Amino acid sequence: MPIASPKPLLFGLSLGLIASVAQAENVHAHYRVSLIGLPIGAADASSTIDDKHYRVDLNVKLTGVASLISNLRMALASTGAVQGGAPAPLTYATTASNSSETRTLRMALASGTVRQVQYSPFWEEDKSPDHVPLTDAHRRDILDPLSAFLLPVPPNANPVGPSACRAHVPVFDGYTRFDVSLSYVETREVHEKGYSGPVTVCAARYTPIAGHKTTARGTQFMAQNRDMEVWLAPVGRTHVVIPYRVSLMTQVGRIVVEAAELRATP
Repeated sequence: MPIASPKPLLFGLSLGLIASVAQAENVHAHYRVSLIGLPIGAADASSTIDDKHYRVDLNVKLTGVASLISNLRMALASTGAVQGGAPAPLTYATTASNSSETRTLRMALASGTVRQVQYSPFWEEDKSPDHVPLTDAHRRDILDPLSAFLLPVPPNANPVGPSACRAHVPVFDGYTRFDVSLSYVETREVHEKGYSGPVTVCAARYTPIAGHKTTARGTQFMAQNRDMEVWLAPVGRTHVVIPYRVSLMTQVGRIVVEAAELRATP
């Protein structure tokens, strides 16, 4: 079974942290993944951050019935600096494998600009007429998919509420360039292992920019999709929020990624 290139919203699985604090914080999260209510996967995320740097690691695997169809596993990692209270990624890497093949991507960045991307096996951009080509401009002022979910809240703002929902997040995953925008919906209380307290519910929208086919049904569906939510939880003493729950309708049903455990420790 071939491994498809990473899909934008699946990176709702991703977890990371960024904050202006002198003491390093460690965060661990275990996520359960379900499709139409059936368990299909699990993800473990860990992050270490201080006032100048961050590192995020995410491991995803299929479980249950899905594992009988494919033994797909993915490992993602991102490192970066904290500049002006915002993430500035330096490296991003992904490895996806199943029983028949392994694909890797490594990306080097500086000041929000992609300097180099390595693919194994070699990947060549589609040249078909309905393909929106990537340009150098699409590789500037961007975040990698893991850093894109590092959501710092202004120091003078409440980390729970409208301030937690960023209006515009520019993302480049090595294959496509897209935007994710969030808007405030409501605040809820949750109770789960390692975290009990308020979360901010944000509506999410996906806007394809480049690297996609205009005729692709999946891309058209996601661009018109208004059934996407992200729940954001404040973490520890940091002034940052991270994904607690991601819910989106897909062409095959609703996918939900939800934290079964979320812990932050100095």
